[in-house]
Formats: sequence, structure tokens, C-alpha cells
Amino acid sequence: LDGFDIKSYDEDTVRKKIAIVPQNPYILNMSIRDNLLLARADATQEMMEEVCRQACIHEEILRMPNGYDTVITEGGNNISGGQRQRLAIAMAILRNTPIILLDEATSALDNILQDQVQKNISKLGGQRTIIVIAHRLSTVRNANAIMVLENGEIIERGDHDALLNEK
Repeated sequence: LDGFDIKSYDEDTVRKKIAIVPQNPYILNMSIRDNLLLARADATQEMMEEVCRQACIHEEILRMPNGYDTVITEGGNNISGGQRQRLAIAMAILRNTPIILLDEATSALDNILQDQVQKNISKLGGQRTIIVIAHRLSTVRNANAIMVLENGEIIERGDHDALLNEK
């Protein structure tokens, strides 16, 4: 991590360098703005809008009753699963950590929206390490390196085309 053996870091330091987006992110009972500010307390409106554009949720937020001041109910039950995932992705981008871990983070999106979110996230790749855990091959087709796991072991490694040609 940053050129150092990860074992040389304490747990808190490692946690501060990784933003995780799980398949079922938990959104707190507060406004969209306040949820975003949890990710980065000094975020400006422009920063929030930019990361929400990258996560393909900005336009939907603007259509909500109070825009960025719309209150999300406990657990995010008043927005869809895909909206929760995209809001969590925006929060991860806003945190500006060197590593983003996406664990089935676009599973609730249709293929077209998933593709757009992935294209936007891939633009961050030069600045950050993006780790994607997915079952759908389409989710990782543009990855620089794909590792196929079975029973906790890496059984295949390569890019999308190389892995398809092995079959």
C-alpha cells in the first residue's frame, strides 16, 4: 500500500486508505447532503454534485422533492436499491481514498446504467486502485487484471480477453 508492506500499517491506517461499497449499503436517516458530508466533512456543493454525476445519480437527486436536502429514511428505504448503491459509490469517490473496494456494488443496476457507472469509475483508475468483487463477468470486463477465485484460491488470472480465450 503506497509502496509499503501492508503489514507495516496499523489497522486504522489501512481502514482510512480504503473506501468500501458493499452490495447492500446502509444509508443513514438524514439528508443526501448530510450523508455525503459523512464521507467528507469539507465537501462543497460542487464536489458533491461532481461525485454524484460520476455515480450517475445527480439528475435523480435533482428530481427528488428537496434535491440534496431530501431526507433519506432509516436504511435508505425511501430510495431504490440502485439509488442506495450509487449514493454509496458517490460517497466512496468523495472520500478520496487511494483504494476503492466495490463488493457487488452495482448489482442492483440494469446493464446500461451499470456500464455507465463503471466507465465513470474506471476514469479514476489512474488516480486510485479500484478492486471489484463481482459474479457478473460484464462487471469486470474492463479491468486491468481479473483474478478468478474458487474456494479462496486464485485459479485463473488475466484480462477479460485472455480469460475468455482460455475456455
